[in-house]
Amino acid sequence: MKSFQKHYHMMLFPGIVLLIIFSTIPLFGVLIAFQDFNIGLGIKDSPWIGLENFKYLFQIRDSRVIFYNTIFIAVGKIIAGLIIPVTFAVLLNELKNAMFKRWVQTVVYLPHFISWVILAGVLIEMLSMDGIINGVIEAFGGQKMMFLASNDWFPWIIIGSDTWKDFGFGAIVYLAALAGIDPTLYEAAEIDGASRLQKIGYITLPSIVPTIILLATLSIGNILNAGFDQIFNLYNPLVYPSGDVIDTYVYRVGLVQAQYGFATAVGLLKSVIGFILIIISYRLAYRFASYRIF
Repeated sequence: MKSFQKHYHMMLFPGIVLLIIFSTIPLFGVLIAFQDFNIGLGIKDSPWIGLENFKYLFQIRDSRVIFYNTIFIAVGKIIAGLIIPVTFAVLLNELKNAMFKRWVQTVVYLPHFISWVILAGVLIEMLSMDGIINGVIEAFGGQKMMFLASNDWFPWIIIGSDTWKDFGFGAIVYLAALAGIDPTLYEAAEIDGASRLQKIGYITLPSIVPTIILLATLSIGNILNAGFDQIFNLYNPLVYPSGDVIDTYVYRVGLVQAQYGFATAVGLLKSVIGFILIIISYRLAYRFASYRIF
């Protein structure tokens, strides 16, 4: 038994080493958040300024903008990421043709595995002034629009494209939950003369409510993760007021403008709040769905 466990530990060892190198050792860099960091002096000799970076964060208008944008986009993604996959899973579950059902599943899963670098290029081409979307609008007598330069449209494009990319993959959990429903319930409902919609309303949806509640509560921990890779590849200075989120702001202020201490403070604050939200989400998941890891 000991030898068997040793093999498991050996398999874990490379992953643990990578975790220490890329996740544990860099934690010491959070000291920069409490310094007026100078890259020439390094962490050791840069002057300490305490909580000044955090105070400055709450004094500037940018902080309100990026926190609002982050929460708005993240909440929009969470809501759409619950409603659309559930709806799709229920509709797919109603299909009787097994071959067509598998084909649909394969098609909607594929976008999940495509990089945002590629998808962003596709979206930029489609939404450009000469793209297919404006071509259709113009064909119906409308005026062309600069979708990716509009602060009214940009957040919804981010939410919609993210939902389109991941709803098929997100539906896997719900399809698994649907597969576990006792078929005799449907047989009894059919004998009682229930229609297909009544079966969905009284059997299908109530049966997957615990799964929906579980995923909804666990998603609270991601409320400050609006999707850096997606937004970074799609946004531009014109839509900073509606599309700039915490992660893109940290990148721009820290790596582009070289305000390392301030950017680290913003990132640290986000991490602390995210950690608290994760604890809350797991507490809620245990309370409402009897789910726990430990």
